[in-house]
Amino acid sequence: MFKNTNQTTGRTTGPELEPHQVIIRPLVTEKGVHHTESANHYAFEVNPLANKIMIRQAVEQLFDVKVAKVATQNRRGKHRRYRFKYGRTKNWKRAVVTLKPDYRIELY
Repeated sequence: MFKNTNQTTGRTTGPELEPHQVIIRPLVTEKGVHHTESANHYAFEVNPLANKIMIRQAVEQLFDVKVAKVATQNRRGKHRRYRFKYGRTKNWKRAVVTLKPDYRIELY
């Protein structure tokens, strides 16, 4: 449904993703709840292949709201020790979505 397209050339750069494939899960933390109440910001873990346009469209379709702004972060995985071996958690992408003042999302 959503294609990763380059806006300057118009070429497709990634796979087609459905809205439920773009948004993986909401990030409900103490800091996130504070931002939700004070500034109408919502944080989500999103597919690393998704861009800001795809994230905006997915949030608007899934939650029936209007998005004002989307900010993304690529988060690096942390080093972890698993028993006698050292490993690493996966890299992931975080999106902070700002909604227009009239809209809210009920996550909890």
